[in-house]
Amino acid sequence: MSEVYATRRTRLKERCHASGNAAALISRPANVRYLAGAAPQGAVLLLGDEDLLVCAGPPEDRPAEARPDDSLKVHTLPGAGGDPAVAAVGLLVAGGAGGDCLAVEEHHLTVTRHRALRSVAPRIRLADLGGAVEQLRVVKDEEEISCLRIGAEIADQALGELLESILVGRTERHLALELERRLVDHGADGPAFPTSVGTGPNSGRRGHRPTDRRVEEGDFLSVCLGASYRGYRCEIGRTFVIGTSPADWQIELYDLVFAAQRAGRESLVPGTAHRDVDRAARQVLDCAGYSERLPALTGHGVGLEIDEDPQLAPAAMGKLDACVPVTVEPGVHLPGRGGVRIDDTLVVRPEADGGPELLTITTKELLAL
Repeated sequence: MSEVYATRRTRLKERCHASGNAAALISRPANVRYLAGAAPQGAVLLLGDEDLLVCAGPPEDRPAEARPDDSLKVHTLPGAGGDPAVAAVGLLVAGGAGGDCLAVEEHHLTVTRHRALRSVAPRIRLADLGGAVEQLRVVKDEEEISCLRIGAEIADQALGELLESILVGRTERHLALELERRLVDHGADGPAFPTSVGTGPNSGRRGHRPTDRRVEEGDFLSVCLGASYRGYRCEIGRTFVIGTSPADWQIELYDLVFAAQRAGRESLVPGTAHRDVDRAARQVLDCAGYSERLPALTGHGVGLEIDEDPQLAPAAMGKLDACVPVTVEPGVHLPGRGGVRIDDTLVVRPEADGGPELLTITTKELLAL
């Protein structure tokens, strides 16, 4: 993996040099991890003639999900309370190898930290690196996809086991906690995001925070969870009916959301505009009269963060590339009644390779539990 991280750093430095920046300071944790193999608490990565990971304390003494790249030099601050970013810029100035311009991630730096960097290096111009690292992270290599695939298997397994248990009478909060425990039991680092469980009128709400409402006969039960495995995060969402045969309105709503989700999944072809994926799913629901109850986007990228580029939204720019993992997660929530959400993680693949690879495989049949 050392070669992989070194190649990523080289690609970024080439972009920096093309923009006139001799060095770059990476501070966003997910970006540090992508380039260094690990992101100990507060660590920053200084890229220049010699790449340097600057940490507030020894990496081995901190609960990190991974170890830094062995080929990367690590500098540990001598005492507690220092700022690794400020220390990194100080080392750059002391070494005299930073040129007259340093690229920084302005979207991650606070104003206070930005001022501190300027005070340490008053003669160095701080330029905005923008989302250069995030852009590099969009297309995943097969090792990254393998981690997502394992995370999806863990999430599928945790959800499958829950569906075999007795659900009536249990609270949303209890079910969410049980799912998160099962994720860890099956080898996940932890949940990829706070698990959402919604019952009855709470079902189908995107990002619903579990409450003490208990599962009742005839409820819709919507679940959205994900596993983090070696830092990579996937997502799955399913909706079920509790205890009895579904009512006619539940079947109708479920079939509609399922059709929208299928349309979104089938549009995941390299070269397809991001907005066209959203349109494919949204149009199904718009035509049924649910345009005012739809979420702001149909899906998004996943990886070291649960919400990455690309954004599959009406105004999104850009086109899909192969080997980009995304979610497709349309849903409809009817206030006071509940709703349906179906959410999968897939990897964009060319048609010659079989089309989009479905990572989350729990059945999407409307089950009565």
